[in-house]
Amino acid sequence: MWNMGPLTKELKKYNKKIHIETSGSHPLTGDWDWICLSPKKAKLPIDDAYKYADELKIIIYNNHDFIFAEEQAEKVNKNAILYLQPEWGKRKKMMPLMVEFVKKNPKWKLSLQTHKYLNIP
Repeated sequence: MWNMGPLTKELKKYNKKIHIETSGSHPLTGDWDWICLSPKKAKLPIDDAYKYADELKIIIYNNHDFIFAEEQAEKVNKNAILYLQPEWGKRKKMMPLMVEFVKKNPKWKLSLQTHKYLNIP
């Protein structure tokens, strides 16, 4: 939504590695070392967002999200790392299903919000 070019340019002057997590729903500006694409069903990424994704992270809230995950995985480049992350409020219900899904689909990995398990806001 904002022009990130000036910020990333300045950070690069100091040899900083720059990562971003984005839904991809708006054009991405700036020079990034790593891009995590985390699409949202309500506003899907623009087509360009998929080709720049170093990783794809899908939040799992319900069973349909596994279908959504596979649909989104088809759109990213073949080198993108694929992650499933439980929606925090549904983690107890969805985690066993996610583990089974990953066992059957080893291209996917589990991602956890470690800070929430450690009670760090």
